[in-house]
Amino acid sequence: MSKKDNDKVRKIDLDELGTLPELLDGKHHVIPIVTAPDELPEEVSIPEVMPILTLRSSVLFPGSITPITVGREKSIRLVREVNARGELLGAVLQRESDVEDPAPDDMYKVGTAARIIKILEMPNGNLTVILNGLEKIEINEYLTSDPYFKASVTPLRDTAPDAKNIEFEALVDSVRDVALGIINVSPNMPKEAAFAIKNIDSRRGIINFICSNLDLSDEDRQALLEAPGLLARARKLLEILIREQQLAELKSQIQERVKEEIDKQQREYYLQQQMRTIQDELGEGADGEVEKMRAEAAKKNWPKEVAELFEKEITKLERLNPAVAEYSVQVTYLQLMLELPWNETTRDNLDLECARKQLDHDHFGLDEVKERLLEHLAVIKLKGDLKSPILCLYGPPGVGKTSLGKSVAAALGRKFGRISLGGLHDEAEIRGHRRTYIGAMPGRIIQTIKRCGSSNPVVILDEVDKVTVSNHGDPSSALLEVLDPEQNTTFHDNYLDTEYDLSKVLFIATANNVGNINPALRDRMEMINIPGYILEEKVRIGLDHLLPKQMEAHGIKAGELAMSPAVIECIIAGYTRESGVRSLDKHLAKIARARAKQIAFEEAFAPEITEKDVEKILGMPKFLCEQYEVGGMTGVVTGLAWTEVGGDILYIESVLTPGKGKVSLTGNLGDVMKESATIAHEWVMAHHAELGIDPALFEKNDINIHVPEGAIPKDGPSAGITMVTSIVSTYTGRKVRERIAMTGETTLRGRVMPVGGIKEKILAAKRAGITQLILSADNRKDIAEIKEEYIAGLTFHYVKTNEEVLKLALE
Repeated sequence: MSKKDNDKVRKIDLDELGTLPELLDGKHHVIPIVTAPDELPEEVSIPEVMPILTLRSSVLFPGSITPITVGREKSIRLVREVNARGELLGAVLQRESDVEDPAPDDMYKVGTAARIIKILEMPNGNLTVILNGLEKIEINEYLTSDPYFKASVTPLRDTAPDAKNIEFEALVDSVRDVALGIINVSPNMPKEAAFAIKNIDSRRGIINFICSNLDLSDEDRQALLEAPGLLARARKLLEILIREQQLAELKSQIQERVKEEIDKQQREYYLQQQMRTIQDELGEGADGEVEKMRAEAAKKNWPKEVAELFEKEITKLERLNPAVAEYSVQVTYLQLMLELPWNETTRDNLDLECARKQLDHDHFGLDEVKERLLEHLAVIKLKGDLKSPILCLYGPPGVGKTSLGKSVAAALGRKFGRISLGGLHDEAEIRGHRRTYIGAMPGRIIQTIKRCGSSNPVVILDEVDKVTVSNHGDPSSALLEVLDPEQNTTFHDNYLDTEYDLSKVLFIATANNVGNINPALRDRMEMINIPGYILEEKVRIGLDHLLPKQMEAHGIKAGELAMSPAVIECIIAGYTRESGVRSLDKHLAKIARARAKQIAFEEAFAPEITEKDVEKILGMPKFLCEQYEVGGMTGVVTGLAWTEVGGDILYIESVLTPGKGKVSLTGNLGDVMKESATIAHEWVMAHHAELGIDPALFEKNDINIHVPEGAIPKDGPSAGITMVTSIVSTYTGRKVRERIAMTGETTLRGRVMPVGGIKEKILAAKRAGITQLILSADNRKDIAEIKEEYIAGLTFHYVKTNEEVLKLALE
């Protein structure tokens, strides 16, 4: 024992004092204490000044005999000198046991006066001092600290209640019972302590015995010592014992539950081992499962590297206990490897005429996509093999981008899979999770390949422009490897943890807005635009595709529902406003449900649906035809805009009011349109002389430029020349020519810049009855790519400057 481990307390019986060396040889750990009899001890003369021995971790009670281990030099000197002079000393507890050299403030004020009975020399140089507690004392003032503490003290004699005090007797009995209860539920308490408590008759003795011997904290012991009298000490002791009893019982309950749980687990493990042995005897156990997987692996036509990896992983499985959680994880991984179609492909249908008929049957129009797919088949037929291209179909909603994938798969004779990327924000959804994580799964690419059952399916990557970025990574970056024909031959899935060849998969991505696609990702794909349908195309699609589909879906037989092209055109014009046909399909479904109800109720009806029937079923028309309605007006110009649902016409209005030259922009405009309006007005002001505008108008008037339908956000560069025309018309009073519309951006030099979405804008103009269009000369190439039937009846004017626009647009 080091000198730091001093002042440790062990209790002894006064009758054992003669054999103390034997008790201190390390063979005894708990030594009982003897307290004074029930009556008050004889008066002891306590000097006014006493040497103070600081106790590191114990409290000495009056009437008790306690061995103290003394190791500090000050304490050793104090004990030797006090013993030599036959004096008394004060034993006081220090507040923090780890303080090596305590100051007066580090010690409690209340201690116990004690007499040294015997000193024993220990082999390590420490002393074991047997102290007999006499009376409580209170420290008044520390007089010196060298060579050891001396202090003036005041005796605090414990007062005992009257022998007939019923409350005290009840407290003593309660303390005895609770102490016995603690000993019974605590496995660390020696049973001899219970025997001693039962055989102590003294009320003072039982209280002091329990205070000294039960496992209490130093703070609790000090509080008991400072209690004013035995009655207060008994109350405090009972309070502490009840708390300790509750803690002991709680610990006992917890230990019992833990023991039961461990016993249950051991029992389950034993039963599982028995079950495994029985299954092994029947050939149905884990060994049988391993052999079954080995047999399946022998039939797989997979690469040599994959075969080696499978053998390594299944060997690891054989060493695992089936009862551990890792066993099921390993089995799931091996099953995935067995279920994946490594080199299993379906045979492509190389009958090009059959493929063309299949595509034409399922979709009307989409000639560019169909020709691209037929080119792909033609190369495969000639060469025998070809890396599948990555196609991206982009256009407004409802034009058939997603449903085209099924038609492509049917035309090629391949399996079909679809992955929805809308709102995807976790890179692990593409690449999978590592198997070290709980609940790890392969990525959606590998899951789709497994579900298809072949390594050359047609896979639709739907809504690739709606992939989002989050703190879990950028999924669009993970798609770079998937959608690169030069890289996807060695696609790495984190869960699979080996390379998989995706080069045989025909990926078809779909998007509404190309601008939202990652530029690097867009560069890896072959972009194919699917524009909106013109009215004639929608009528054909409605009659040849949508109406028969809805009749079959609602159980309506041929001859029970018929519609003329004029009625279909009425539905398109009055109830839909879109580039695709999704809304048209919903309205035809509503008409089919109404007819199904008539058939089910056996009502009389005419098979032919008329326009009155349409209005009765669908209600009043929701949209007015986008007809041109501002001909011959001043300051109002028709523009063309692109939206996610196709093209639309856009009116730009401007008006002068008396003011100081302020320019106001209204109509929920975005930053780009605000800049276009500013540039347009500045250009007009800079060229006022050529335009014939009095410069005084700019200083005496405010101009308000407005785009109607302010609830709809508008932005984009397409309205530059439209705003120039509107502003010039307002300042000069010249009217805008009838049935003319325009689209294009302008610069401060007055140059007309090209814009996008030309086909959608032309369709919108044609729907509205526009006959003349003003476009940038650089957009001439876009018109050349549009079918002649789309632009029939339209006159195009190609311009390079704002002056040319004004000559064509204004009277």
